[in-house]
Amino acid sequence: MISYETWSQIRDCRDRQHMTLTQIAAALHLAHRTVATWAGMPRYEARIKVARTSLLDPFKGQVTRLLDTHPFSAQQVFQRLRESGYAGGCTTVKDYVRLIRPKHRPAFLKLVFAPGEAAQVDWGSWGTIGVGKTRRQLSFFVMVLCYSRRMYLEFTVAQTMEHFLAAHEHAFAAFNSVPGRVIIDNLKTGVLEHMAGCAPVFNARYLDYSKHCGFDISACNVASGNEKGRVENGVGYVKKNFLNGLELTDFSAVNPAAQLWLDSVANVRIHSETRQRPIDMFEQERAHLKPRNPADYDIARIGTARVSKQFRVPFDSNHYSTPVDYVGVIVTLKAYPDRLCIYHAEQLIARHNRCYDRHQDIEDPDHPKVLIAQRRNANEQRLLLRFLALTPKAPEYHAGLMTRRLNWRNHVAKINALAEIYGDAATGRAIEDGLAFDAFSCEYITNLLEARARALPEASPLQLTRRQDLLELELAKPDLSLYEVSHHESKVREK
Repeated sequence: MISYETWSQIRDCRDRQHMTLTQIAAALHLAHRTVATWAGMPRYEARIKVARTSLLDPFKGQVTRLLDTHPFSAQQVFQRLRESGYAGGCTTVKDYVRLIRPKHRPAFLKLVFAPGEAAQVDWGSWGTIGVGKTRRQLSFFVMVLCYSRRMYLEFTVAQTMEHFLAAHEHAFAAFNSVPGRVIIDNLKTGVLEHMAGCAPVFNARYLDYSKHCGFDISACNVASGNEKGRVENGVGYVKKNFLNGLELTDFSAVNPAAQLWLDSVANVRIHSETRQRPIDMFEQERAHLKPRNPADYDIARIGTARVSKQFRVPFDSNHYSTPVDYVGVIVTLKAYPDRLCIYHAEQLIARHNRCYDRHQDIEDPDHPKVLIAQRRNANEQRLLLRFLALTPKAPEYHAGLMTRRLNWRNHVAKINALAEIYGDAATGRAIEDGLAFDAFSCEYITNLLEARARALPEASPLQLTRRQDLLELELAKPDLSLYEVSHHESKVREK
């Protein structure tokens, strides 16, 4: 079916411009058959669309009645029609339901807040970021003062209670004040349960923190994000203006960059709604905000764990050391965003910087010292017993080493090593000789053992290969005059 304007163009091309049907089809981008059909018609006649019958026609009244009684879904309507004998498909029912019940487009009232009345908070997320050798989800906390639209932004790698409360603390410190109430979504760190038509059940920890700081908590209705539209827009603004196109390589550089963005862009721009800068409107709002509580609040998340045989406690896929005296004991963990404190019977026994890498072993160098000392003492005792077993005089020689040598333990260890090389008997004999000569050192024992281990070459025997050599030997006649002179001198002495 073509329009009247298209039919007029076909007739003009044929009658006035004398174009062929092929040329008309090419010029008007129509099929050749369509041009041939309409070119021969003396006048334009619109085709009347004949309504097609449908299997749903007998049931359309029932569909209307069902929708009037309750906002059933199209699938629910289809199931009820099947029970009534409908043999058609579900798509036909969905199309008809969509036709008689158009999509509802909600309208919202514009919320107006007085200076200092409220702030809105929410979490956002933006992919992952490298932390050590692993990657963690990058989250960011946004707080917006409802009147001035001044924003606070902080990035974290977790959305747990300690990070949630720490972000509040940092936001109130940045504003140097506290709003009258904080509007939150139904996140678990703030609201444990919020059923439709019922009052929300707030997280006891967050409720206690609100009383400490002096603000009230307001939870949005379920699936009603429009009730905190200022912070919803703030989260979107962070993503579109700050994070979009930003190359994030290391977490340590994100928060300094965010603070610079807040000071130079977000809080000094002309806001599209108020037509003023948030930092200027904050000066008007400052007098209506509450002062901060000077007392500190312990924001730690508390848990328990049992110390393993390796004097470690597991936390967040890492292991942290404790003193060796607490092996097998159940201890209390207090997790802060920047540190992990370990307590036993209300006494702090270990403190570590919190690690956000995964599968790491974090050890305080002082914790294994007691165990290392015990093992060293055990090794020294074993070496001493080995030394004293070399000879009965070894205790006396050991006493001499302790008196003469400052590093007598090294001498004992080296003499034991010599016994492994030269044998216990030879080493024991060398110790006895060293004691006899008052020589107390492993060097002396080494020299004795090395000297005795060197074998002197034996004289080779005379080799005579022929019997006639034995007969032809000529021995020189011995000179006996010496004995005569000696005898004469002895006679003279006797006289």
